[in-house]
Amino acid sequence: MPFSPLSAIRIILVAPAGPLNVGSAARVMANMGLSQLVLVNPQCNYLGAAARRMAVHALPLLEAARVVPTLPDALADCHRAIATTARPRSPETPLELPEAVLPWLLPWPEDPPGLSTALIFGPEDRGLSNAELNYAQRFLGIPSNPEYPSLNLAQAVAVCCYELGRCIQGRSPAPPVTVAAANPIPMAQMEGLYQQLETLLLKIEYLYPHTSASRMEKFRRFFNRAAPTNQELAMLRGIFRQMAWALDTIAESSSDPEKPSVSDSAG
Repeated sequence: MPFSPLSAIRIILVAPAGPLNVGSAARVMANMGLSQLVLVNPQCNYLGAAARRMAVHALPLLEAARVVPTLPDALADCHRAIATTARPRSPETPLELPEAVLPWLLPWPEDPPGLSTALIFGPEDRGLSNAELNYAQRFLGIPSNPEYPSLNLAQAVAVCCYELGRCIQGRSPAPPVTVAAANPIPMAQMEGLYQQLETLLLKIEYLYPHTSASRMEKFRRFFNRAAPTNQELAMLRGIFRQMAWALDTIAESSSDPEKPSVSDSAG
């Protein structure tokens, strides 16, 4: 089978509740040439008779679906991710049209071999939560009637898969709009940065436990827009480690009267 740029893109369904939707999503993925389906904590029998009935000839794709417990597990080796949502985000991270943002998931010449990207869909009853949206770098909104804006999960998957299929039919991938292309970093490594930063900011009491989640959302948006390179990520994490070490050293000196303080040593 010839290589398809779509093979790098995984469709992630978070906590899907309807087997008919899962089967229909598998079918439209096969229709449009996508092959990676990942289910996060599915709330239905995704291999049951109802799902199989809707998958039809896409049954092998459905049976090959990977099941993981959390969204970070689904994204661990992904470098770029788009989340679908009907809710507007901040002005810095606007909702984008499918035809404008989806080409960003296709491989670029700068990408290392084997790079994976992801398109994330939320549960049928609530969509993606703010916490789940934080794992994406860009956000997709499908225009619809404002009097009835909520699309069925399988329908939303179909619209996006159709647009992804169009991307490779004689059309060049659109350049990225908000995120740099160079040296994409796996999202698991970015999560390590966020956790390290949150720990440090809690330690210096810039953050407090009851407000840390909302504050960290702003830091996530900032770093997602900045799209640091591997070298920049290593530099940032090194700075954070050194700051944490300095804080611990000062704390130890303060608690031990036998040790000279930092100010004593400086003098």
